[in-house]
Amino acid sequence: MKYTIRPIQSGDEVGINRLRRMPGVFENILGIPSERLEKNRLGIENLGGNDHRFVAVTDEGEIIGDIGLTVESNPRRRHCGTIGIMVDHRYQNQHIGSSLMEAALDIADNWLMLVRVELNVFVDNEKAINLYKKYGFEIEGTQHKASIRNGKYVDEYMMGRIKKS
Repeated sequence: MKYTIRPIQSGDEVGINRLRRMPGVFENILGIPSERLEKNRLGIENLGGNDHRFVAVTDEGEIIGDIGLTVESNPRRRHCGTIGIMVDHRYQNQHIGSSLMEAALDIADNWLMLVRVELNVFVDNEKAINLYKKYGFEIEGTQHKASIRNGKYVDEYMMGRIKKS
């Protein structure tokens, strides 16, 4: 299957909304099944200079993945960024998450000169944890009852990656 990684653009909100509400995806991100298209449209329109987002798009134009890297705005944390990623459950384990992660980390390392990149992940999301470890992220701690999923509180790992000089 062929796909392209490109910066997010106006009009991508339909594909992003579909992904964020998709069973097999929304349970592992902070989306909910009732998320509205307008929220995703405004999210794209309101991206600022510290926001860097990429999508994975099939040759047919379907958005099958999304990653965002946000640089911290606090001057004392400008060396840090936060990542959020999602991949269509039908296309997981097909290198799409890796391609998205490589795009975000290239920006972080080679264009923004970030020293630290961090993220949160549910403790039982082994596929995602393995992906993050592949790119040098380490588990730094556990946030207990950090989120709600399927009517229960769930724990999250805090993971971080320090750029090697």
